[in-house]
Amino acid sequence: MGTMMKSYLMDAWNYLDPIYYRCTRLQYLQEANKSNTILRVRLTRYKGAEIILQDGTRIQKNDLLLKIHLHNVRLLRELEGVTSEMKRAVYIYHMMKQSLPRLAAYVSAHQRCDQIKGVIGITFLNSGVNRLGFETSPIHSKLYLTYKKITLIPINVMAGKKRMDKDPIYLFMSKQNLLQTYQ
Repeated sequence: MGTMMKSYLMDAWNYLDPIYYRCTRLQYLQEANKSNTILRVRLTRYKGAEIILQDGTRIQKNDLLLKIHLHNVRLLRELEGVTSEMKRAVYIYHMMKQSLPRLAAYVSAHQRCDQIKGVIGITFLNSGVNRLGFETSPIHSKLYLTYKKITLIPINVMAGKKRMDKDPIYLFMSKQNLLQTYQ
């Protein structure tokens, strides 16, 4: 994709992102210095297959989870000049690592903390997530997997990927693991 076209798409995405933010009920995690982390979150009811995490936490249909979303527009802007996939991955890993203590604080202070079972996300970026404390699981529903692939196409195009070489996956972390590790 040409630089000019990428710039136009980024500008359009920048314009549409606040609308997306409002429509999806996302919330920013504020850091102590008032800057936003790369994570945006919202409460959600889990609709996938039952999963038992390594610490014994059982996540079942309709359990309350905190869904995390990477702030992709911000990430793409910050990574605009970085062409190495390895450098991009390392940058995102460190940004996530910096954001997780704020996520733990958000969960522990949430009015529904006692009901929240854990954290869930969906991503193509699965290298290094285990070191952060996440566990991965495939998306079993073919319909939902296809939907997620389609919705993640613009992100991949903007990131310069020619094709999607792997399926998106679920990321999970139990509330207990999040609070013990990052609080």
